[in-house]
Amino acid sequence: MNFTLQIGDKAPFFNLCGTDGLSHNLKDFSESDVLVLIFTCNHCPYVKNSIQNTLETFEKFNPRGVDFVAINSNSPNTYEEDSFENMVALMEENMYPWMYLSDQTQDTAKAYGALKTPHFFVFDKQRKLIYTGRALDNPREPEKATVNDLENALTDHLAGKKIKTPLTNPIGCNVKWEGKDAHWMPPEACDLV
Repeated sequence: MNFTLQIGDKAPFFNLCGTDGLSHNLKDFSESDVLVLIFTCNHCPYVKNSIQNTLETFEKFNPRGVDFVAINSNSPNTYEEDSFENMVALMEENMYPWMYLSDQTQDTAKAYGALKTPHFFVFDKQRKLIYTGRALDNPREPEKATVNDLENALTDHLAGKKIKTPLTNPIGCNVKWEGKDAHWMPPEACDLV
C-alpha cells in the first residue's frame, strides 16, 4: 500500500482547528474549483525561504478559483516553534490569506501521506488529486529555482489540459512525527517518483 495519496484519489475528510479558533473541514472549501492543501510548519527553512513564492502563487491563481489551505502536522514536542500558539502568532504577524490548520493528532498527515514541509496536494472540483509534490525545485534557495511545478500544474489544469508533470518529490524537512526522532520517516514512506 502506498503511503502517499495517488493521482486520482479522493481527498480524505478532515476537521481541524484553525488559527482563527474555529474548526474547518474539507466541505468548507467546496466552493473552490481547485483546492491546494499545503502541509507546512513554522520552523522549516524550506518553508520560510519559499513562503513569498507560495504567496505569489496564491495571488496569481486565487482569482481563478484556486483556494489554498495550510496544515501543520508537526509535533511541537520536536520543535516548539511549531506549536499552535506559535502558529497563531505567525498568522497574526504575517496575515497570510489562507487558513492555517493544526493537525495535532497527525491523522490528516497520515491520511494524505504527507512526507515533507512543504508538501503540496492539488485537488480538482470533484476533489480528486491532480498534482502532488513540490512547488519550486529549490525551495531553500528560491532565487536558484528553475521550475515551479505547482504553478505549471495549476496552469495546465485551468487551461483544460492534462497536467504534464502530475507527480514530483516534495523538497523540504520531513514531517516531525510525535515520539519519533526528528529525522524519522514511516517505513512505507518513499520518494514519489
